[in-house]
Amino acid sequence: MPKQVDHVSRRRLIAEAVCHLADEHGLEGVTLRDVAARAQVSMGAVQRCFRTKEEMLVFTLGHIGERIGERVRARLVRSPAQSAGTALGHAATEISLLREEHRAEARVWLAFVAQAAVNEALATTLRASYAPLQETFTRLIAEAADAETGSGSDAGADDDDDDDDDGDAGADRAALVDPRREARTLLALVDGLTTHVLIGHLTPPEAQDVLHAHLARLWA
Repeated sequence: MPKQVDHVSRRRLIAEAVCHLADEHGLEGVTLRDVAARAQVSMGAVQRCFRTKEEMLVFTLGHIGERIGERVRARLVRSPAQSAGTALGHAATEISLLREEHRAEARVWLAFVAQAAVNEALATTLRASYAPLQETFTRLIAEAADAETGSGSDAGADDDDDDDDDGDAGADRAALVDPRREARTLLALVDGLTTHVLIGHLTPPEAQDVLHAHLARLWA
């Protein structure tokens, strides 16, 4: 009886091999032969999964985007009682890939971003990966702004005039937040921080400080 092949698992296995080779040699150093050797499959197996190198790279980029998205969703699910503002910080930290265990993934992601500037197929996949991340940011920012506005209304019922003023001011600032624009800004910031850490312009703690300061200023 012919052996049944799980093509989905094999494609993911090959994508992981592409990531390892891209981290070591850059995308220009990724060849079908080397990918087959790293994945411990035959050249024929790679060619049955992907007709061209570009098709293989497009799948790999989508695979990385899905993996990052899954980590963000898992982080949010683990702490369902957290505030939207706290959840936003956790999501931004996951996407920024600043932790040491994500450094290799960050190098590969950046290599794909650079290649996408001259390859429309990769650019299309990259935009598709960014879209759900931006929507997550938009939702969390809108929820956090609503919470800030609500807290300002609650403060207005207090007898302390100073507290009333502070609460009303915070509510006014939250009401002026444009969630979609702020989500675009935050997504661009975390991507930029990843780059600055990889080239050594910022240390991971410095990048985290920039990120946290930006999030604090949303409501300050």
